[in-house]
Amino acid sequence: MRATRGAARTFIPAVALGALICVLPALRGGAGTPWITVALLTGLYLACELPGRCPFFGSSVPIRAGSFFPLLLAAAFLLPPAAAALVAVPGSLVGRVEQPPFTARRVWRAAQLALTVWAASSVHGLFGGTATLGGPGLLPDLPYAILPACAAALAFSLVLTALDGAILVTAERLPLRRAWSGLLPRSLGPHLVHGLAGLMMAVLWRGPYGPLSALIVLLPMYISCWVFAQYHREHAAHRATIRALVQAVDIKDTYTRGHSERVGRASVLIARELGMGQDRLEVVRFAGILHDVGKLGVPTRVLRKDGPLTPEERQVIELHPEYGHEIVRGIGFLGEARAAILHHHERLDGSGYPYGLSGREIPEFARVVAVADAFDAMTSTRSYRRGRPVPAALEELKRCAGTQFDPQMVRALVRGLERHGWSAVTAAGTADEPGFPRPRGEHAEAEAGAPRRSGGLDHVPPPQSPVPAPQSPADRRG
Repeated sequence: MRATRGAARTFIPAVALGALICVLPALRGGAGTPWITVALLTGLYLACELPGRCPFFGSSVPIRAGSFFPLLLAAAFLLPPAAAALVAVPGSLVGRVEQPPFTARRVWRAAQLALTVWAASSVHGLFGGTATLGGPGLLPDLPYAILPACAAALAFSLVLTALDGAILVTAERLPLRRAWSGLLPRSLGPHLVHGLAGLMMAVLWRGPYGPLSALIVLLPMYISCWVFAQYHREHAAHRATIRALVQAVDIKDTYTRGHSERVGRASVLIARELGMGQDRLEVVRFAGILHDVGKLGVPTRVLRKDGPLTPEERQVIELHPEYGHEIVRGIGFLGEARAAILHHHERLDGSGYPYGLSGREIPEFARVVAVADAFDAMTSTRSYRRGRPVPAALEELKRCAGTQFDPQMVRALVRGLERHGWSAVTAAGTADEPGFPRPRGEHAEAEAGAPRRSGGLDHVPPPQSPVPAPQSPADRRG
């Protein structure tokens, strides 16, 4: 819990206490809890979540949250609220967690699902759903049984999304207006489908099939998981492609090692503030990471030249966006990222390269990456100079907004940094290593539009003067 942020340290235990209060009635003597059903459903959910993988078809793909919600909803239909809440706890506590803090995330997940299942079971009972499921010698009351099941699924979705939004506010510090934006519309449909699958399991469980009904429902879910495995493999191949390209660039241009990954992070920071959807966030991250992939087509002697560039060498450097676009244009999953790679050195006033686009002619992703690129170039520590403080870099970006950078992107970066900060680990350059050649002359300046002046390594031009187009190898490498 130490790694969680201040408000979350209070909120997570409060939700866990609420979950404990919900399950306590089932643990009291004389409560009449159907322990056999509880044990079977808990064991099934635990067996599904424990591996965190899909071994049924030999896949090693992590199962996403929600893969087995139908089983939890079946528990909500078959059991009293307190007993149903118990079913979610063991599986959630041992399930796969991708990011630290692991203990806090597991406790949160268990408490969240226990409260959610308790609410769904309570609503199902309120609508008289238990009596509609049938039993020994009784047929289920269909289609009326669908009404309480859908009401329970709606309650499940409402509580789950309410808690999801609350943890985003407390742990991620998202503003209230954005924390719940789109959560319910995206989850309501899938949760209703899960509710119908859970209803089918509950009806079969109450009928002659008993616990075997779980296998009838879980088998299609495992098939669905196998389909997701194929997507995951493809996605993993995409990430491997990106990693290979970035490593190739870092090996060739050691002056800016690590720069690409940081530009990817800063690009996502900006895009989130602009309200981009999750699918576009991934693409803009690819754009930031691969923005300099065209350096693979630039001769190494030019990239590492220790001294002023000739006009011919500057022309070669200015071709790296086109080289980059040529390298990635056949990679379909990059989408809008390809245009960003080609145009991230365009300037709002039309004085950039390679095509001199201006204003809204420049693709949105390119305007995002341009700001992220310049920010990291100015704040990164390199072997030849220390990085500028974040406030100084932001002031420089603001000064150049409207001429070199899109003011909207600059404002988004400022907001994102105010909310999340820019850690020293992220901002620190990785090129400052023993044995690095120390650049002289034109190399000793920041990339990505940072000013080049003859006096001082980190000279900031007066506010009246625009930032000139990059003229150094380091500039061109940004």
